[in-house]
Amino acid sequence: MTGYNPTDSIASAAHQANQLLADGGSRPPVVVKIGGAKAVDPEGAVSDIAALVEDGRDVVVVHGGSTAVDETLERMGIEPTYVETPGGVTGRFTDKETIEVFEMVMAGKLNTELTTLFRNAGVDALGLSGVDGGLLTGPRKSAVRVLEDGKKKIKRGDHSGKITDVNVDLLSGLLADNYTPVVSVPMLGENKDGSVTPVNADADRSAAAIAGALGGELIMLTDVTGIYADPDDPSTLINSASTPEELEAVKTAAEGFMTKKVMAATEALDGGSPAVYVADANSDTPVTDALDGSGTTIHRSVLDADKTEVDQ
Repeated sequence: MTGYNPTDSIASAAHQANQLLADGGSRPPVVVKIGGAKAVDPEGAVSDIAALVEDGRDVVVVHGGSTAVDETLERMGIEPTYVETPGGVTGRFTDKETIEVFEMVMAGKLNTELTTLFRNAGVDALGLSGVDGGLLTGPRKSAVRVLEDGKKKIKRGDHSGKITDVNVDLLSGLLADNYTPVVSVPMLGENKDGSVTPVNADADRSAAAIAGALGGELIMLTDVTGIYADPDDPSTLINSASTPEELEAVKTAAEGFMTKKVMAATEALDGGSPAVYVADANSDTPVTDALDGSGTTIHRSVLDADKTEVDQ
């Protein structure tokens, strides 16, 4: 799996995109998820995306911000709550107070700040939350299954949701008009009585839903250079995965926050994305570097052996 060369039998998505353009077609959109960790500096991504947009590439930006949300909660005297699912995935429990902070910090402060950075870089950026125009919708989860002290329990009062629909017409229309959408949660959660309410959704999986719906390449920028076979050793970077067996190795290697990124990658590929990249956000040109294979590239052919021809 390491040492994969894009000139092997399954070409990189970046190579395919460039070849498609040379043949008179159009390159697929790029969905860039910028992580919200303190160690992530968005400036390189902003200037790099500005160059891609100037070159005519359609880009949708999705951003995180859990660190800023936690800091705001703590300043308000509210302890952030994280739970473990029976499947071993750690995630945030979003109660009523927490979703109010999400709306304020994510869709308000952070989205506005990032949109402003893009506009200062010459990008005609337009900030959106998943609520706007019904961009990201799906059923609300009012309760979640958690694992506490080794026992499975139901924890009620959750304000999160599962994205099942993306308003592709909205995004396509904005891109056609040369806007660059900058997207954040919350999403629009559908209640059992038919009403809707803002609820939380994972930013990586939000980006995955958008990438799949648009048929775009997904780039998840984070504070490490990719997925490591040994999570504590950057020298064990997994350069690429192109078979189901290699995907299983990536899943086995992923720990902590990387587990959700691999989950999101699989969802994006299953939705129609040709490739997913997990790469370092802090290089001078992180998006271009990722497309050139600097991090970990996961090809659509990992889904099953029958889809190999999709990437050839």
